[in-house]
Amino acid sequence: MKSLEDLGNQPAAWLSGQGERGDIVLSSRVRLARNIAEHLYPQRANESQHKRVVDLVSTAIDKTGVAKSGFFVESASIDEFTRDILIERHLISKEFLREDRSAGLFITEDETTSLMINEEDHLRLQAVSSGMNIRQAMTMVSDLDEQLGAVLEYDTDPRLGYLTSCPTNVGTGMRASVLIHLPGLVLTRDMDTMLSQVNKIGLTVRGFYGEGSDVIGNLFQISNQTTLGRSEEDLIESLEKVTRQLIAYEQDARKRLFADAPDQIKDKIWRALGILGLARVLTSDEVMNLLSAVRLGVSTRIIKGVDYALLNDLLLCTRRAHLQRMMGRRMSADDRDVARAALIRERLWPIVKTMDYQDAPDNKPDTAIKEDD
Repeated sequence: MKSLEDLGNQPAAWLSGQGERGDIVLSSRVRLARNIAEHLYPQRANESQHKRVVDLVSTAIDKTGVAKSGFFVESASIDEFTRDILIERHLISKEFLREDRSAGLFITEDETTSLMINEEDHLRLQAVSSGMNIRQAMTMVSDLDEQLGAVLEYDTDPRLGYLTSCPTNVGTGMRASVLIHLPGLVLTRDMDTMLSQVNKIGLTVRGFYGEGSDVIGNLFQISNQTTLGRSEEDLIESLEKVTRQLIAYEQDARKRLFADAPDQIKDKIWRALGILGLARVLTSDEVMNLLSAVRLGVSTRIIKGVDYALLNDLLLCTRRAHLQRMMGRRMSADDRDVARAALIRERLWPIVKTMDYQDAPDNKPDTAIKEDD
């Protein structure tokens, strides 16, 4: 990817399905909030001050050589359609690209690292990895942070740490999160109990697109709430521990489901695959929920021949903006539903029609936890 025009024409690296526990954890993300010393924060600055910050950061990107790994664009060159593509790929927030301020965006070619300028803070640095690789994401974003911090003077306090627009980000300025698939806990109705436990230890749970988004397709974003008074290592260690616990609880929930109602669960899985492979009209939410059931079938080895990379790619390319980019035109909701179904049939039907649907009498789903867990 060399420019925004190429965005959406290649699979996002963070959805490759190749990371640790990629069967349950889709991605790991670490975001850092930083502000430049002696410059008004975005909410209080005027347009000339916004522009000054964009110029400072873009110059720093060039000086450090970071620009060689990706490309930088100013907000004026990002149209509404491209903005939606960026949101769907988790590269920017919905609050980014406000009309009242100049802003900028840097993205590496593989989309694993990005930087928003003049969102809520002067800088929002982000790195994302496939699977449960929180430390890898932390390493990538820290590298970018150190390079820019060698040129820019960050706004810090000796006692508090990094200063940010929102008090909840003061301290490390770090938000670490995992995007995790938990259909077993949802189907056994244990999810509310798990969420309550997670909240009690300083973590928060959101939907696929973070704060303010609904939970669709049994996908949950788990992240730290606290940034002050705890080290980055402590926060990451806590998130890793909770994620491994959730994986274990999810595996246990799946075992109970297949023990108590094996035919019903298998029917749910195969029915979802059949609908995706043959349907003529599909809404975005339907696809998310159906893909969740198929993912459960793949991870328990009931469904073979479908990989996580394909499921993850379908998860993204069937979203509204991506679908319209692929079709080369803007479409009504009804037209999108038809095009979405056609796209999925094209990708899945060649696989579905060659499958063996006969279950051997002793064919039990593989819900065992891997030894290294």
